[in-house]
Amino acid sequence: MDGVRTEMHLCELCAAEQGIAVKSQIPLNELLSSLLAAEAEDSDSADSSKEVQACPHCGFSLDQFRKHGVLGCPYDYEVFEKSLLPLIEKAHDGRTTHRGKVPSKTPQDTKKQMEVLTLRQQLEEAVRKENYELAAKLRDKIKKSEE
Repeated sequence: MDGVRTEMHLCELCAAEQGIAVKSQIPLNELLSSLLAAEAEDSDSADSSKEVQACPHCGFSLDQFRKHGVLGCPYDYEVFEKSLLPLIEKAHDGRTTHRGKVPSKTPQDTKKQMEVLTLRQQLEEAVRKENYELAAKLRDKIKKSEE
């Protein structure tokens, strides 16, 4: 389009109809490395002398992560936390705690238990934030699910 960048928000079906290739699932390492590369471009003016150069356990560097999209060892998450946390938050809509995943072949009663567990966690969070209206709605959903 004459060198002009255009942003479009389409579902997979509409994109396919327009002949636009859609990659429905992006591997986490690919997503993180692209986000990290974008962050590096955005923060080139930032003071990088404070950034950890390499992991003391495996010798892996943040530059290697940017190039390959994988980390060297489990300790890298702690060593590079300051750089990785914003990327993980972006990739997971601001959430940084693992909520778990229920396999598709899980029995229905197990899925129901997981839903109730999630609702209880949301209820606790609503009460902690003193959002009592939401807490009441969640309480009612839990009661309905348990019946």
